[in-house]
Amino acid sequence: MSGRVLAGLLLVLVAVAPAAAQVSIDQVSVNIGIGAPSLDIGIHLPALPSLTVVPGSPVYYAPSVDANYFFYDGMYWVYQNDNWYSSSWYNGPWALVEPDVVPSFILQVPVRYYRRPPTYFRGWAASAPPRWDEHWGPAWTQKHGNWNHADRAHVPPPAPIPTYQRRYTGNRYPTPQQQPDLHSRNYKYQPREEVVRQHYAEHAAPHGGPRNAAHEGEEHRK
Repeated sequence: MSGRVLAGLLLVLVAVAPAAAQVSIDQVSVNIGIGAPSLDIGIHLPALPSLTVVPGSPVYYAPSVDANYFFYDGMYWVYQNDNWYSSSWYNGPWALVEPDVVPSFILQVPVRYYRRPPTYFRGWAASAPPRWDEHWGPAWTQKHGNWNHADRAHVPPPAPIPTYQRRYTGNRYPTPQQQPDLHSRNYKYQPREEVVRQHYAEHAAPHGGPRNAAHEGEEHRK
């Protein structure tokens, strides 16, 4: 009898294990949508750049920046070396963004607004978005078949620019540890994209207490 019970328990464990593993994999895939902001990608601007709205879009681009530099939904976005990066601060540090979670409005920005278009953009219409379906292949396209079908009647307004960051240049630019408190106290916009909200909750929201926030604020007022 004990042998049968043991065999039954083993069968239950075997059946449960794949499901548990799948949950773990799914959680990891969500968490790496936008990574931790820890990368220096060579964007070293002297100050918050001038940003201009792409016509008919909630996305801004930076005409004076020699990079594919955008602002959307409360975050800066850069396309460089075949990767997307994002940050809540204009000079980073930057987080790697998986192609599966880059917002559609970013992908729909026409080619002409890329200040440093990669070579494979050549021959593509300047007034149309890059051909991400061709570039990222059928597996990506199968999951994102409607990426270029925007409902122009329901385009959200552009997010406000975090102009408070103009105060932080040169050696006053905050460290990654200081950035979340400063951002949450000075920028009240709530992101609309789920992946951005998750990133805000994990990396752009303060994790210290009020005492730490006040202390850091005092440091930056000196």
